[in-house]
Amino acid sequence: MSRSVLQPSQQKLAEKLTILNDRGVGMLTRLYNIKKACGDPKAKPSYLIDKNLESAVKFIVRKFPAVETRNNNQQLAQLQKEKSEILKNLALYYFTFVDVMEFKDHVCELLNTIDVCQVFFDIDPYPGCETDKTVNFDLTKNYLDLIITYTTLMILLSRIEERKAIIGLYNYAHEMTHGASDREYPRLGQMIVDYENPLKKMMEEFVPHSKALSDALISLQMVYPRRNLSADQWRNAQLLSLISAPSTMLNPAQSDTMPCEYLSLDTMEKWIIFGFILCHGILNSDTTALTLWKLALQSSSCLALFRDEVFHIHKAAEDLFVNIRGYNKRINDIRECKEAAVSHAGSMHRERRKFLRSALKELATVLSDQPGLLGPKALFVFMALSFARDEIIWLLRHADNMPKKSADDFIDKHIAELIFYMEELRAHVRKYGPVMQRYYVQYLSGFDAVVLNELVQNLSVCPEDESIIMSSFVNTMTSLSVKQVEDGEVFDFRGMRLDWFRLQAYTSVSKASLSLADHRELGKMMNTIIFHTKMVDSLVEMLVETSDLSIFCFYSRAFEKMFQQCLELPSQSRYSIAFPLLCTHFMSCTHELCPEERHHIGDRSLSLCNMFLDEMAKQARNLITDICTEQCTLSDQLLPKHCAKTISQAVNKKSKKQTGKKGEPEREKPGVESMRKNRLVVTNLDKLHTALSELCFSINYVPNMIVWEHTFTPREYLTSHLEIRFTKSIVGMTMYNQATQEIAKPSELLTSVRAYMTVLQSIENYVQIDITRVFNNVLLQQTQHLDSHGEPTITSLYTNWYLETLLRQVSNGHIAYFPAMKAFVNLPTENELTFNAEEYSDISEMRALSELLGPYGMKFLSESLMWHISSQVAELKKLVVENVEVLTQMRTSFDKPDQMAALFKRLSSVDSVLKRMTIIGVILSFRSLAQEALRDVLSYHIPFLVSSIEDFKDHIPRETDMKVAMNVYELSSAAGLPCEIDPALVVALSSQKSENISPEEEYKIACLLMVFVAVSLPTLASNVMSQYSPAIEGHCNNIHCLAKAINQIAAALFTIHKGSIEDRLKEFLALASSSLLKIGQETDKTTTRNRESVYLLLDMIVQESPFLTMDLLESCFPYVLLRNAYHAVYKQSVTSSA
Repeated sequence: MSRSVLQPSQQKLAEKLTILNDRGVGMLTRLYNIKKACGDPKAKPSYLIDKNLESAVKFIVRKFPAVETRNNNQQLAQLQKEKSEILKNLALYYFTFVDVMEFKDHVCELLNTIDVCQVFFDIDPYPGCETDKTVNFDLTKNYLDLIITYTTLMILLSRIEERKAIIGLYNYAHEMTHGASDREYPRLGQMIVDYENPLKKMMEEFVPHSKALSDALISLQMVYPRRNLSADQWRNAQLLSLISAPSTMLNPAQSDTMPCEYLSLDTMEKWIIFGFILCHGILNSDTTALTLWKLALQSSSCLALFRDEVFHIHKAAEDLFVNIRGYNKRINDIRECKEAAVSHAGSMHRERRKFLRSALKELATVLSDQPGLLGPKALFVFMALSFARDEIIWLLRHADNMPKKSADDFIDKHIAELIFYMEELRAHVRKYGPVMQRYYVQYLSGFDAVVLNELVQNLSVCPEDESIIMSSFVNTMTSLSVKQVEDGEVFDFRGMRLDWFRLQAYTSVSKASLSLADHRELGKMMNTIIFHTKMVDSLVEMLVETSDLSIFCFYSRAFEKMFQQCLELPSQSRYSIAFPLLCTHFMSCTHELCPEERHHIGDRSLSLCNMFLDEMAKQARNLITDICTEQCTLSDQLLPKHCAKTISQAVNKKSKKQTGKKGEPEREKPGVESMRKNRLVVTNLDKLHTALSELCFSINYVPNMIVWEHTFTPREYLTSHLEIRFTKSIVGMTMYNQATQEIAKPSELLTSVRAYMTVLQSIENYVQIDITRVFNNVLLQQTQHLDSHGEPTITSLYTNWYLETLLRQVSNGHIAYFPAMKAFVNLPTENELTFNAEEYSDISEMRALSELLGPYGMKFLSESLMWHISSQVAELKKLVVENVEVLTQMRTSFDKPDQMAALFKRLSSVDSVLKRMTIIGVILSFRSLAQEALRDVLSYHIPFLVSSIEDFKDHIPRETDMKVAMNVYELSSAAGLPCEIDPALVVALSSQKSENISPEEEYKIACLLMVFVAVSLPTLASNVMSQYSPAIEGHCNNIHCLAKAINQIAAALFTIHKGSIEDRLKEFLALASSSLLKIGQETDKTTTRNRESVYLLLDMIVQESPFLTMDLLESCFPYVLLRNAYHAVYKQSVTSSA
């Protein structure tokens, strides 16, 4: 080899190491995906499981790598048919194996070049060196990384069981298509055969490289034991503590071996174990090497090859050494180390995690209070992250492959806390990146540049290339200024770091003009400078290097189990947000050489993040629901119905009556639960609040997180779950039973809803969510017939109950409307009702109903009531049509008593007309109660708006167009105000217009309906139940509701048909008074049984009507008769009660 070839600058060692290491990770990624695909029946290439190709595949594998196509036509016949598809579909797999072979060639070539150049490696000097300063860290690290990547790649290749089948199938298909084997096949086939046992083959292969590799490994003899200390040693040294020495808190964290301080322990163990397996001869001749090897073997039972692929080190090492003569001592060493690892490694790592939890908590707390310390103490942050990451990965790997003896050491229920503090430190670094940039830009320009310049000036020998590189370092650092940070300039020191890597390569070869081994101070200074540059331009990359936990992506089951354990332990639930945050790491494990896995890993990160946040929100929702249930129970104790017993006891005590048995325990009064005698006594509510506050801390920890270009907002998960649960709870609290038609009283439901809302409002103390939005969304939906999911709401439930249960029982004669009480009351009947109507219809209950349903819900209730009225009016119109001739004659013959009597006898369905009008009156009476309650509620909540609407309604000019007036009435009705003409009734009756009947005919039917009702009134006098009761200001058969029905129906009908309401009501009054005056002349006591009670209906009709006056009544019906009627009914009432 010529001298020019040996020039280190021409070998480009730094560039080759950088490129090959990156390419090696890409190749590992591709091989890993091939292995997983072949292990999954769904993703496996179909040709490997095709029954038709089974014999061909077995033949190819048996003969591999030989190719025999001539005498095996039968076995390969099916292959002939599929050859083009095989070439197409197996090309990616085949050429990946070819790329692995080419990668191997490049690595072997580079290792040979390094040996020829006699490069020395020194990651951390050992005792006996002139100084203890790191020399060529980057060169040594990249060299060792390349060897481990190469070794891992070959081991992973040997684990793909289908490799021979895939390569052989592709090659046979190629030969059948092109008439010759693929040109790479002979070498590829031989490599597959050679590396059946990869480590055994590589042990032979690395014999020439033993010197360089062993030197590099032995240089770890200081850094590895220093990193592999016990938790007690860390604690005694007060490792990672910023407050242990307050006087030095502002001093920069310095080390002569800066990059070694945060070097991964996991990486070092892989270097040592695989490295000494490859150059095992040194173990017999060097005690330092043996000590390192044994220490690494005692620390772990298995190593991570790549992702979730592990390597069981003790068994593999023993199997390799058992066939080597004179290695009995090494085999015994391995067995001893295995016992030590199984017995002590688990507890040692458990104690380390315990220490790191407290250390990281302290560090995160101090830095959150004083973020400026991130400048001088940045090294501590990255050390802490690296230490914690190593321990978490160790646990994850061993928990999946743990020895049965010490299973407890591999279950850490507090792992979430450690991950959480890692995330907190990462968040500080990202948030205060500019603070760190300002600090290190000043450090580089004001100190590092000056010191490096002095070192360069003092160099006795400095070749031209090296001089140019070092001068550029000084110039680059000198030109830095804080203004660049303030202006948001993007820094990029990658070129500078690569130049330093190159310089290490130039100065680490034998016979170099400037030997780095002789200028260790320069190496130490440059390594420190490189760390400082990373603090300026590579903070994100540093976070990935020291704290990336994307490996969790490949341990999904363990990941989910840890999350569940975290939620189950109340003290750990506050750290549960760490698990969704870890999902943001997953995309960092992807590689550009394997783009096809990005979607798979991205989807997994999204699904896991979504699942974690959903479970956290569900847990919080369940806790909130439990608290709400407790609070609803406490609120229920304050309901008026529960005070009856207390009042009864007080009354009995006053009258000194003995009630109940002696020694009966006194009932606890509401509020007793708030009296605390001992702080140590914890109630269930206390536990729930504590658990909720812990979990809400987690949900509120970050406003949002970005996972694979998707933004997740934890609080929105809680909000949506609260909305769903609140909706279900409100409907559930109605306790509606369709079979028994039972439902909660509106006032009790309102109390429960308010208790529920009070608890939900308190959530704002824990989480920054807009609970008002939840209320608006849920409660507004409850005012509609169906919610957004198409489920029934309290509006539909209560509307159905009042219509189908309460009002139906009124029409059946079991309930009466008592105007004096403004409520519906049960009447004494044989079959007692299951509910007390008064408890559902008095003013307080109707107000509660209005509070719950709101104006929208009450409008729906009104519309439903009006639909029932319109159906009754439709039936009434049919009855009118049946009697149209008689009614027409009666309309003009009211002043002819004899003719009227004769015509009346010809009428049919008189009782039905009155009954239907009474039902209409009952419904309208119920609506008036509902409207009055709504008005009261709105007057309390929006008094100014209600008064404005009222003023607007009261001042409509009489000459106003009816359409405009109806709009005002509709507004007023929505606010619960009574109107002369009911707009809801007008709308309901308007929809009844028949196409076959002319408007004139419709108008005539409306007029005759009023005639029919007027002439039918006298028949009520014969009904026993028609007696007027002064106590209730009505009749027990609800005929007093006719007054409201007649006025409202008349107003609505004649508004629709554009007739004069006043004229029609005058006509009605004339007909009714004439008909009622006739019964005054009757002598039959049965017919006139309740004559006086029926007379009072005329007064009620006039009192109810905005269109009729008492003067008008006086002209039709003498007031003296009304006065006498009132006197008679009141006298009769007194007699009956006596």
